[in-house]
Amino acid sequence: DVHELETEPDRRDAVPILRQLWTDRDPEEVLAWTAEPDYHCFGGFEGDDLVAVAGALVTDHLHHRRIAWLYDLVVDEPRRGEGRGGELVDFVEAWARERGCERVALASPIEKTATHDFYEAAGYERWGYVLERSL
Repeated sequence: DVHELETEPDRRDAVPILRQLWTDRDPEEVLAWTAEPDYHCFGGFEGDDLVAVAGALVTDHLHHRRIAWLYDLVVDEPRRGEGRGGELVDFVEAWARERGCERVALASPIEKTATHDFYEAAGYERWGYVLERSL
């Protein structure tokens, strides 16, 4: 079962899983960004147990009419390899379609080759680079 984590207690339950990705971030900082107005946080459950988390943000993008950005997909370490990540990706794609999005996109660090393999196996294509500069 996957559904949106809309309340602060639900999002707080997601923080330990999100910190498996964002190990250098303070728990309160992680909780704060899950409450940003345009950020949607989703949880994948096994019974009552939260086992995976993903975020999404819908934007109007210059070269696409409407796009959903997939953020922070993390499956709890002991539950990896059970298909939970794929379930969350499918859920976010359906959620995005319902909101009129024509694409789902994500950014991933260059060194995360296993992550790239996961998304490519799900039909995602590499088509460019995300470049950034600290200000």
